[in-house]
Amino acid sequence: MRILSGIQPSGKLHLGNYFGMMRPALRLQEKGEAFLFIANYHALTSVRDSARLKQDTWDVALDFLACGLDPSRTVFFRQSDVPEVHELAWLLSIVTPMGLLERCHSYKDKVAKGISPTHGLFAYPVLMAADILIYQSNIVPVGRDQKQHVEVTRDIAIKFNNEFGEVFTVPEPSIQDDVAVVPGLDGQKMSKSYNNTIELFGDAKESKARIMKIVTDSKGLEDPKDPETCNVYALYKLFADDVQRNAMEVNYRGGNYGYGHAKKALAEIFEKSFAPFRARREELKANPDYVEDLLRNGAERARASAAATLARAREAVGL
Repeated sequence: MRILSGIQPSGKLHLGNYFGMMRPALRLQEKGEAFLFIANYHALTSVRDSARLKQDTWDVALDFLACGLDPSRTVFFRQSDVPEVHELAWLLSIVTPMGLLERCHSYKDKVAKGISPTHGLFAYPVLMAADILIYQSNIVPVGRDQKQHVEVTRDIAIKFNNEFGEVFTVPEPSIQDDVAVVPGLDGQKMSKSYNNTIELFGDAKESKARIMKIVTDSKGLEDPKDPETCNVYALYKLFADDVQRNAMEVNYRGGNYGYGHAKKALAEIFEKSFAPFRARREELKANPDYVEDLLRNGAERARASAAATLARAREAVGL
């Protein structure tokens, strides 16, 4: 079983990225043949600073490797190192109905937020379909709100197969219902767009300062509190084991335990949990040639699969 996942390098990764995408992606290493790519071509729809894109791409590579990605078990690569995906995107575009793209939520949502409606943004789902289909992916893990991406890919694959023969594996979405929704400092979903994030590998003092700014209700120190409605506890339980979670719940419900105490506990468990990752990241950062070799090796493995699929697609259409 081949499993594919990707992430855009469009800023510093944060706890929402880690618990929502990174940790589930790393667990795929146990379940099948995993392909994971850094979607730097996709990032171009929103990032226009070349130096920033290069740095963000590099940071994503360091972050994943530091957090436990095993390149011997996961094909890890930059999207831009597999040029075959763009030729396939064109071949897929000839069977992609305009109406299918016009119905895509992502395009409409981004335009509504003021992003310029470029062809790249509109045709984004076709390139995404090429990313998935070129590796003959069986499973694509997504959150429920991203299911449409895989449904569009399935439609395109079926249309191509019906017209030119059975070239592509039709992928299945794997809905990650157990993936945590991570609250940001203000209680909204943690997102760079809301400036409410806690960076994975940001400055330790800055991270603690941001944690201390998490929005809570106005209950005083002596008052009993409901952990299930508290943003601090929602973040703490992502790191904590059962004993730690139960202890904090007892403290909340018993009173004489302030939100400041809970925030300090969150800062401590975050720092303790990520200390090994921080150390590993510093090692990787000091050895850029090693990291570059890993990415190039991943790209070579990815291109071998991509080239085989592209050859089948070219032959099918008569090229």
